[in-house]
Amino acid sequence: MMSQKLRVFTIGLLFATVAAAPHYVTPALRADEKQVIFATTTSTQDTGLLDVLVPIFEKKTGYFVKVIAVGSGQAIALGERGEADVLLVHSPEAEKKFMDGKNGINRRLVMHNDFVILGPESDPAKIRGLKSAAGALKKIILAGVMFVSRGDNSGTHVMEKKLWAAAGVNPESNACYQQTGLGMGHTLRVASEKQGYTMSDRGTWLSQKKTLSLAVLVEGDLKLHNIYHIIEVNPAKWPGVNGRGARAFADFFVSKEVQNIIKNFGKEKFGSALFFPDAVK
Repeated sequence: MMSQKLRVFTIGLLFATVAAAPHYVTPALRADEKQVIFATTTSTQDTGLLDVLVPIFEKKTGYFVKVIAVGSGQAIALGERGEADVLLVHSPEAEKKFMDGKNGINRRLVMHNDFVILGPESDPAKIRGLKSAAGALKKIILAGVMFVSRGDNSGTHVMEKKLWAAAGVNPESNACYQQTGLGMGHTLRVASEKQGYTMSDRGTWLSQKKTLSLAVLVEGDLKLHNIYHIIEVNPAKWPGVNGRGARAFADFFVSKEVQNIIKNFGKEKFGSALFFPDAVK
């Protein structure tokens, strides 16, 4: 049996050896550094893009990514409270406010798609082919036909509210305007079931159109451009944030490898890319 004196000497030697060893900071060093909390929009989840990208990142780096897929407004609110490490959102004005408040660092362009206005094939409001998205929304309300909104302060909802303002219409005073408070995929299904109109990012629409009884009726208005940025939550303001993990994840999204995946994502299954890479810009 090892004597007490020898045991103390051995333990002391062990601690001295550990203390003298080089200190390498890696994702596997501490349990609290392994997890990256990623708050993003429902469109990236609903389209299946994250199902492709997140496992690649985890395998390459050893990090574990906890995905919180909500509207851009909710994702940004999580960042403002230091409850997420990194954000991927598409609400430019809210993003700028977030950055102005020193809540985020390194806001970088990732990709874009666009919004489309959808409705039943019969198109009772007669908006098919209109060039003005705001004009189309106004016609829907004047026709007394249901419009289904996300109503969740997401980037899509913020864009929709801008279009209503441009149309000079307050839709919430109209009984045919309904808000789901849900993500894009759920809202599309509600609009399809009720044969109402709605607005969606093109990516989510393309990924789910085979299950929906809706058609693209208005597209191409420059106001419908939909831009995604990735933002690291500021670890100087929120010490609990995993800044190292956030930087690794953000770098991954703007890397050539991932930008190439985004460029081709959806082509084989849906016949068209769901997003267009922009990091090179």
